[in-house]
Amino acid sequence: MDMADFYALQQLTAPLSTGRQGKLTVHDLGHLRLPSGKLGACDPFTSLEYPLVVRLTPGDYPVRVTVADVSPEQDGSHLREAYLSLVLSDAESVTVEAAPGPEGPPPPGHYFTVGVDAGTVAFVDAEAVLRCMPDPTTWYEELFDSDDPDSWFSLMDADGLYPAGTANIVMPLAPNGENVVLSHSGWGDGEYWLLQTKDAQGNLTGVHIDLAVAGKFDEEPGRKEPFPSAGVTDPKPQRKSWLAKLLGR
Repeated sequence: MDMADFYALQQLTAPLSTGRQGKLTVHDLGHLRLPSGKLGACDPFTSLEYPLVVRLTPGDYPVRVTVADVSPEQDGSHLREAYLSLVLSDAESVTVEAAPGPEGPPPPGHYFTVGVDAGTVAFVDAEAVLRCMPDPTTWYEELFDSDDPDSWFSLMDADGLYPAGTANIVMPLAPNGENVVLSHSGWGDGEYWLLQTKDAQGNLTGVHIDLAVAGKFDEEPGRKEPFPSAGVTDPKPQRKSWLAKLLGR
């Protein structure tokens, strides 16, 4: 992947999948606690128990969302999340590539993807989910959509400490603030590339979920142009699930 086609954490005007240019804005979503070093990337409403895992050094890391203005007038009336990023270093990123899974990197030209079926992506400590979440059968009615102000849906809809469409939520049984950082997923459901960036010395600077909003594009809005390699996993929004429609995505 060409670094010139990567726009996470950049506050500038970039080509969009709509075929227009759009302004990018970066928002701070607080820190993710990663005590096990097992970074999980997932749709938190459908696969929180089974995230795609990247192994990192344990610690607390900033999370940021890059938001694109996709409105024709560029007046902020239509915003879409373009990247969700876990920041490991403020050093300049000079390369971008497919992030590895637990067993190593994917084959050349391929990308591990985060499957989305509820219009949302998240970063979480994969091991902490097993310790810090209650019985999964209670999640939907008691946590996600309980009609309480602190339900996960309500927190994502609120426009307060974090922009509407995002949230930083401590898990219910967390003894030390283990949390989930969530963001709506750009155009909605689909399979989205998990990428990593490195500095000039080859050190990791970030892990990113590319939501197919900014960068190369073809004629179909929301779909990134595939890179020239056989079998490349191409992120593309699909039909919205009932849960995504419920979320207004």
